Amino acid sequence: MIQTHGNMIEVFKTNVSNPQQADELIGLLHHILPGSTINFDLEDCDKILRIDHKLVEPTQVIALLADKGFRCAVLQ
Repeated sequence: MIQTHGNMIEVFKTNVSNPQQADELIGLLHHILPGSTINFDLEDCDKILRIDHKLVEPTQVIALLADKGFRCAVLQ
C-alpha cells in the first residue's frame, strides 16, 4: 500500500486477461469504492490492478474478484 494525498493506492496481482473482463470488474469495484481511480495493467506479467481510494479494503476486493472467478492477491 502507498499513501498519497490522504488516499491509499493498493496494488493487486490478478489473472484477468482481457479488457472486457477488466472493464466489467472496474464497474463492479466502483460500486463498492465510489470516487476511486481503478485500472488494470494487462500488459504486465502480473496483470496488475491498481486502486486509488481513501479506504481500500483488500479482502473486499479479493472476494469480489474471486466471486467472478478470478485470482487476486495483494502485490507485496
